[in-house]
Amino acid sequence: MSWEQNKPFSIPQIRFVPEKMKPWIVILFMMVLQCTGGIYMAAVNEIVGSTQLLKEDVMMAGFSSLIGMALYFVLMFRLKSAVRPKTTLSITLCVLILANLICMHTESVLVLVTVCCITGFFRLWAIFELNSTIQLWLTPKRDMSVFFTYIFLTVNAAMQIAGLGLAFFSTWASWHYMHWVMIALLMVMWLAVLIIYRDIPIMPRLPLLGIDWIGMLMWGTTAMSALFVLIYGEHYDWWQSEHICFATVFGAATLGLNLLRASFIRHPYISLKTLMMPIVSMSIIAVILANLLLAPSHIFELALMGGVLGYDGLNVASLNYVALAGIIVGAIFTWRCFAIQKWTYQRMLVIGFSLLAIYLAYFFFCIDYNIPKEALMLPVFVRSVAQVLISTVLLTSITRLPFPLHFTQGVCMHNLFSSVLAANIGTAIVGRWLNVAMKRNTMLLGERMDSIELSTSHTPFGELYGMVQIQSLLESMKEIYGWLLFVAIVCLIGLMLRYSGIRPTRVIEPTYQAIHKFIRSDIRLRLRLRRRNRALQS
Repeated sequence: MSWEQNKPFSIPQIRFVPEKMKPWIVILFMMVLQCTGGIYMAAVNEIVGSTQLLKEDVMMAGFSSLIGMALYFVLMFRLKSAVRPKTTLSITLCVLILANLICMHTESVLVLVTVCCITGFFRLWAIFELNSTIQLWLTPKRDMSVFFTYIFLTVNAAMQIAGLGLAFFSTWASWHYMHWVMIALLMVMWLAVLIIYRDIPIMPRLPLLGIDWIGMLMWGTTAMSALFVLIYGEHYDWWQSEHICFATVFGAATLGLNLLRASFIRHPYISLKTLMMPIVSMSIIAVILANLLLAPSHIFELALMGGVLGYDGLNVASLNYVALAGIIVGAIFTWRCFAIQKWTYQRMLVIGFSLLAIYLAYFFFCIDYNIPKEALMLPVFVRSVAQVLISTVLLTSITRLPFPLHFTQGVCMHNLFSSVLAANIGTAIVGRWLNVAMKRNTMLLGERMDSIELSTSHTPFGELYGMVQIQSLLESMKEIYGWLLFVAIVCLIGLMLRYSGIRPTRVIEPTYQAIHKFIRSDIRLRLRLRRRNRALQS
């Protein structure tokens, strides 16, 4: 992408490659980066089985990577104007290779979480560098509704592809092979960057002055504390444990300090003005509700296919193809109706939550012992379409914030919830709900299993107890699906009653000249204030 916006699209930092092939090479590089990471949560069972780590440890490390990614958004334009593309890709690829090596061999939870958090930051740095290169190729008008459709298509597609790869390696070899394959791909990509990339700047360089690094660490600490409570809560029996109590108090204290610092320092990492804008809070609430309705896909589907229907890992992973098809259809529908035809936010959200209601209703009415795998394709497809649609619409709504300062901070807060906290809030609520319902239903179904019944029954006790557990699981899932369906219907009624005619028409990102000019004037103002303060002190 050239610095002069009125010239035809080009990628001057890439050489030796025909101009028409350059964007596809960038997309290929980006897909490799999307598939890699510090640790792969899709292989959680295999990692737990071959190490001394708990399932919660692996999940904590995996989601800490997403926290690092969310924290990057505040700095994305500053880092782009401070570091050249070739240097950016070389640094990030080196970090990702080392992270894969460390995460593959360490069993220290502290090291794993720290490395994954750093990895997430550097991975998104590289992905943003690549995606910003082809932004004008995707949408010459810089329409963010088009750009975000592409983003969620690639992100969700890469997740499904990585899941299929992990299922293959875990079944036929070991989960370690996924790391080795990604290390090999990253090294090939690094070699390609060294050969075909020119070491030229795309934007005039600006120093990294006036960044609230302490605020970045404190917001990361707050998010980590909340993530710890949500992931380890059920393991430690929630607030009956001193670990959860300490993490809750510590997270609340750091959140209070963040808000206090933002009230008096000149340039906080997340400003109070951004947090008080209605679009931020409304998008976060919508994200939490959507993830609550999607929570059964993380808990019930695996329990149903593995525990009740008895499918192995490859059969479970084969539904990733259906999910991938849903992602593609959802992205095409969102691009056509939302980005091109400019349907309203309300209409798109009504369609998205309607699809979630269909997904929940299907399982509520059709869940059974003998449900075939083919019958699971429709709900998986529907919820994949809904996930892409809702995610794209809600992230596009953040573009209504002023560029670039409040926009980057709003995207950071939105992604902290959409990628990390909202999913774990939904999983924690539904997981706790399932445990309570299981205990109650097991007690009700097994109250006739007394000594008289067992003495006259020809079924072994172990088999009879297993049947009670399976029946209890199905009854509990059906009950929760019903209540979540009720929540989805209430959300739909609320969306339809609150009419809004807002369309994604003012979602054009400013040119990099305008962003660079804003950052440069902001840095000059900070330098003048710094000189004046020094003069007053002397």
